[in-house]
Amino acid sequence: MCNSEPENIVTIRLNRGNQGLGFNIRGGSDTPHVNGDTGIFVTKIRESGAAWEDGRLKEGDKIVEINGKSLRNLTHGQAVNIFINAGEVVEMKVVQGAEAKIIEEYQKGRRGENGGSGILLPALIGVGVAVILATATFVFLKKKKS
Repeated sequence: MCNSEPENIVTIRLNRGNQGLGFNIRGGSDTPHVNGDTGIFVTKIRESGAAWEDGRLKEGDKIVEINGKSLRNLTHGQAVNIFINAGEVVEMKVVQGAEAKIIEEYQKGRRGENGGSGILLPALIGVGVAVILATATFVFLKKKKS
């Protein structure tokens, strides 16, 4: 759904230190955290650790790259392994506020607020066309038999 390259990617560089990075992640191609997006999302910032002290990483941010390695289309376990092996200095490319934006776009689509099309209208049009074609075929075949 929201796999295009967003404009609001920021780079955050953290030193792991004694407390570690100090945040939890969820998501991945095997266990999506957000409907329609298999990315890796920050779900908790712990009050100790590099992320808390730095202050830029927030819950709901989507991490798309670690030390130059893309996290796109990875399983959760693969993403965790990249974090574990990232070393003392971890440079992340992050889409700030991505979770909230993805959810908002999904809800707009379900309500039909994105240009009036939504999900329901195209489905109804498709069903209507199918009914018309089936009826026309039935009438044509019935006339042909007569």
